[in-house]
Amino acid sequence: MPLSPQSQGKAARKQCPRTSHRHAGNIDRDPLALIEASSKGRVKSLVALRYGRMLASPFTFYRGSALLQAHDLAGTPDMGLTVPLCGDAHLMNFGGFATPERNLVFGLNDFDEAHPGPWEWDLKRLTASFLIAARALRHTRSVEEAVCHEVVGAYQATMALCAEQGALNTWYGRISPGELLEQPQSSRTLEFLRQTIEKAHRRTHAGLLPKIVDQDHHGRLTLRDDLPEIFHLQGKHSLLDHDDDWLAAKRWQPLYKALMSKYSTTLQGDRRELLSRFEVDDLAFKVVGVGSVGTRCLVALLTDELRNPLFLQFKEARRSVLADYVKVHTPFKHHGQRVVDGQRLMQPASDLFLGWTASPNGHHFYVRQLRDMKVSAELETFDDQTLVAYARLCGRALARAHAKASGCAAVISGYIGKGTQLADALLTYAQAYGEQNERDFEIFQKACRSGRLHARTEADFTADRLP
Repeated sequence: MPLSPQSQGKAARKQCPRTSHRHAGNIDRDPLALIEASSKGRVKSLVALRYGRMLASPFTFYRGSALLQAHDLAGTPDMGLTVPLCGDAHLMNFGGFATPERNLVFGLNDFDEAHPGPWEWDLKRLTASFLIAARALRHTRSVEEAVCHEVVGAYQATMALCAEQGALNTWYGRISPGELLEQPQSSRTLEFLRQTIEKAHRRTHAGLLPKIVDQDHHGRLTLRDDLPEIFHLQGKHSLLDHDDDWLAAKRWQPLYKALMSKYSTTLQGDRRELLSRFEVDDLAFKVVGVGSVGTRCLVALLTDELRNPLFLQFKEARRSVLADYVKVHTPFKHHGQRVVDGQRLMQPASDLFLGWTASPNGHHFYVRQLRDMKVSAELETFDDQTLVAYARLCGRALARAHAKASGCAAVISGYIGKGTQLADALLTYAQAYGEQNERDFEIFQKACRSGRLHARTEADFTADRLP
C-alpha cells in the first residue's frame, strides 16, 4: 500500500535527518570570485554602485550576494523534494502589494531568482537573513534566536494548516492586513501595521508623479533625472557606458516600441485592452535595490486621456543564481517568463500588468507596475517585538508560497513534524552562516579598500555632476 504524503515526508527523515540542516554548506570558496562573476553582463559603470550599497553593512552585503549562498547551499543536505523557489527569500523581499482588485495583501514580492529547487533553501536564506539583520541592527542575542525560531515555527504551523486545507483553499489563501490587525499583537506592532497599511494606500501612481516627473510650459511630462537613481538613456546625465549596446539608438522610442510589441502578447486580452488606453510620454533608466544594481531596468511613464499616470517597470531578467547549483532545470528559455511564472505560482495574486518581453539585442525583461500599493519593512524602526512579529509573518508567507506553488504541503509538513528539531537546526545554521557572512563581508571590505573591487556611493555619483 503506498505511503500517504505525510508518511512520505516522515520517511524522508531517515535519509536526511532534520538535525543535519545545521550545517553551513560548501563554504570553502573564494567569495570575491563569485561576486565578480555575478557582476558580469551588468552595466559596467553601475557595478561600483552595487558594491557601494553592499558595503553599507553585513546585511546589505548579504542582500547583494545571493550567488554566494546559492553556491554554499548546494553543499547542504535536503530531503529530496523539489518545489518552485523564490531563490532569494531574504526578509526584504517580502512586503505588501495590491491584488488586481486593489486589495492589499502580504507575501513574497521579488522573483528574479525564481527556479525549482529544494524548499529548504528558501527557508534557510530567510532564517539567516533575520539573524544577520538582527545582528546588524544591534538587537540582543535572545532576539536573534527568537526571530529564527519564529520564522521556522510559523513556516511549520502554516504548512501543517495548508496540508489540511485542500488544493483550492491553499490556492486562494492569502494574508490580509485586516487579519493581522485582528490577531494579538503588541501595541508597537499594531502601530507598525496601521502605518504600513496607510503608507501602502498612499503609494499610488498619482502619488509618485510629482516625485519623479517634471512638466514643461507646454504640458509635456518627462521623467526627472535624479542620479544615480533615474537617468535618460542618452544625454549628459546618462550613466551608461559608451560601448553599451543601447546607445546605438539615438532615440528611446524605437526601443520602447520593440519592448511593448512583445510584452503585449503576454497579457490577457482584457489587460491588453486596458493598456491600450495609455500613451507613453517618456522612458528612462531606473536603478533599483542592492543585488539588482547594474542590471538593465527601465521605467516608462504612460498617461491616459485624462493625463492620469501609469508607471511600468521593465526589469532585466538574468539567469537565476540557483541554476548552476540545482539538479533540475527550469522549463523556460526566456528568463522573463521564468520570473513571471514563479511570481504567478507563489504569490496569492499578482500584478495586473505582469508580463515579459525582450529587447532587440536579446536582453530578457519582465514587466510590472513600478508602484501600486507596494510597501516593504523599514527595519531601522523595529523594536524587538516588532522584528519577532515580522519574522513570524514572513515565515507564514513563505510557507503559503511553497504550499501553493508545489501542492506538496503534506509531504513537507510530514517531514518537519510537530517538534522543534528543524527550528533548532536552522538556528544553528543561521548562526554559522551569519559568522560566515561576516567573514565574507570583511574580505569584501578589504578588496574595496585595496582597489581590487571599485565601490562608489550615491554621494560619489552626485559629486561627479556638481559644477
